[in-house]
Amino acid sequence: MLLGMRIDFLKMQGLGNDFFVFDAPDVAGSRLDENRLRLLADRRTGVGFDQALMLQAPRDKANRVFYRVFNADGTEVEQCGNGARCIAALMYARAPAMGREFTLESSGGLIQARIGSDGTVAVNMGVPNFSPQSLPMESSGEALRYALHLPEEDVTIGAVSIGNPHAVIEVTDVDNAPVARIGPLIESHPRFANRTNVGFMQVIDRRHIRLRVFERGVGETRACGTGACGAVAVGRRQGLLDGEVRVDLRGGTARVAWPSAGEPIWLTGPATTVFTGTIDI
Repeated sequence: MLLGMRIDFLKMQGLGNDFFVFDAPDVAGSRLDENRLRLLADRRTGVGFDQALMLQAPRDKANRVFYRVFNADGTEVEQCGNGARCIAALMYARAPAMGREFTLESSGGLIQARIGSDGTVAVNMGVPNFSPQSLPMESSGEALRYALHLPEEDVTIGAVSIGNPHAVIEVTDVDNAPVARIGPLIESHPRFANRTNVGFMQVIDRRHIRLRVFERGVGETRACGTGACGAVAVGRRQGLLDGEVRVDLRGGTARVAWPSAGEPIWLTGPATTVFTGTIDI
């Protein structure tokens, strides 16, 4: 974390996926400390969160904010769908007169956001990328499905980048899926150079799935926005799903819309502030 200072923060959540959100102090030479982030992420002795979201001035003044994403283990990652929705909700709350549609910046790219009249937040997560190099994943070529060898079994996955890497496994019953057992094995599988998020998807019908996600650097979370998009993208590409899908996660329900290949995928759901606070770093 940024050492030797006091910062204000918000605890926010989207579908139970929770975040430590703060404005980056304007201090030359300041740096983020991974160990301090891990301590703050602890749910018994710290604030507790899945990801920390640091807000900075946008690189382009036409956009609202630039944000960086740090997992609970302190590592910086490219993108976070529910985090983007929470940031969009915060930007709108801070300046509603600036409108309900605007653009956010991140290391994973630009994110268009829309605030609904019902308070839900929709974000454009870009065009899903199925190239193995985009994750990156070691592979001789692009395919609908990949066989992945684990120590005691082989599994079949779909793979996609939603600005960050996702491996998706179809299961018959998400409640009994081996998330805790094989989630870490796939996350750190040597074919994924930067590790990967792992989704366990149960298809209810063509417009409805249930999903659990083992997040890279965090473990299983109550929801994962890019994971919901990744599961729908993989399921749709495999011919299992339609263009608009209800995604039931342990923390609530998201809506994902992906009309067709080559078009952007949209994620919609609630985003709320849980509490605000001040902490000495």
